[in-house]
Amino acid sequence: MSYTAPITQTRTLNKQDYKTLALSALGGALEFYDFIIFVFFSITISHLFFPDDMPAWLSQVQTFGIFAAGYLIRPFGGIIMAHFGDLFGRKRMFTLSILLMALPTLFIGCLPTYTHIGIFAPLLLLLMRLCQGLAVGGEVPGAWTFVAEHVPKDKIGLACGILTSGLSLGILIGSLVSTVMNKSISPEQLIDWGWRIPFIIGGIFGLIAMYLRRWLKETPIFLEIQKRKQQELANKIPVVTVITQYLPQTILSMLLTWVLSAGIMVIMLMTPILLQKSFGYSPIDALQGNILAIIGLIISCTFYGIMMDKCAMGKVILIGCIIAALSIAIFYLSLDNHQLLFITYSLAGFCVGIVGSFAYFMVKVFPTQIRYSGVSFSFNMAYAIAGGLTPLLISFLSDFVSKMAPAMYVVGLFALGALIGLFLLINNNSQKYIAKDIG
Repeated sequence: MSYTAPITQTRTLNKQDYKTLALSALGGALEFYDFIIFVFFSITISHLFFPDDMPAWLSQVQTFGIFAAGYLIRPFGGIIMAHFGDLFGRKRMFTLSILLMALPTLFIGCLPTYTHIGIFAPLLLLLMRLCQGLAVGGEVPGAWTFVAEHVPKDKIGLACGILTSGLSLGILIGSLVSTVMNKSISPEQLIDWGWRIPFIIGGIFGLIAMYLRRWLKETPIFLEIQKRKQQELANKIPVVTVITQYLPQTILSMLLTWVLSAGIMVIMLMTPILLQKSFGYSPIDALQGNILAIIGLIISCTFYGIMMDKCAMGKVILIGCIIAALSIAIFYLSLDNHQLLFITYSLAGFCVGIVGSFAYFMVKVFPTQIRYSGVSFSFNMAYAIAGGLTPLLISFLSDFVSKMAPAMYVVGLFALGALIGLFLLINNNSQKYIAKDIG
């Protein structure tokens, strides 16, 4: 059952909209920092949480495996939080997710290492990553749903773009913290105690973000549907409705998420490590290049979100993915020339920002009653598989096949994104899939 809620009528953004976008983006940045700071210190963690006599490549792979566990558990957290979010409201789950992220991050910063407690060290680290994965499984889809249901229908792309920029800001904060730590203390100090500081800071960040979300209000569209008592779909199990009645939308959303995971995981999170291991860059140069790339990503996520509001959805995805594939190929082909790093990496980062527009498609294709569950199931299931296996796959391929393997993987997936854009364009942007209650 669908309806046209008054909130979807065209209007300008008001003060409450700006407040909602700002608080949601800031909270998302702080929570996403908590989730990804792990990867910036993965080399250090691999030395501390595994035996000294273990081969470096194996400890690195096992560390990435623990990092991947946070992705593999995401669907469970997403399904549970989305289920109750569709039944009882977005705001409650939106706030709960950040608490479930902050506490494990704080605990990671206090964990004893392998030297002190042996095998229990990596096991406790794994447990904390699983808790983080449960939390972020509800955070990202919930955030997109939350902001999309607050703003006018002709500003949904802008809202999703700003929110994705906020999540990207979390990556930037992680990169900045990592750069400061590497510059300000010696490698010995970093191994001894310095690595703990970013996690403790992250835990504090998360608690601050949870406090800020006290000021958010429930989405008007959800309140409207509650008032009209149109919860027939939600009173079933929402995720079952998603799978049985919205399968094409779910498949397309999962494929776009696969493309998104490649852009974020490989280009933004893993490339600083790959630059050091495979191309001989210093940690400082790799991190500084990464900072420029993330700044480009933050800007372009909002830019592409605006484009989704103004242009045909398929056209934006098609052109954006083609440009991203070309820029990533140029970036990796130029890595033997260290002087070009800052230029090509920042350009690639900007072009990867097309992934900021994918959320627009996801929130538009599911109706209010199951929107949170639809976005969450599609996004988290795809990210659990792609995001969870990508670090292990890329680490293996770059070590044993070719240092250009990461580029081939990402370029291939952005080519897939371009094909999805072409499909939407040929099918008149698949208007038959768009949920009527959100425009």
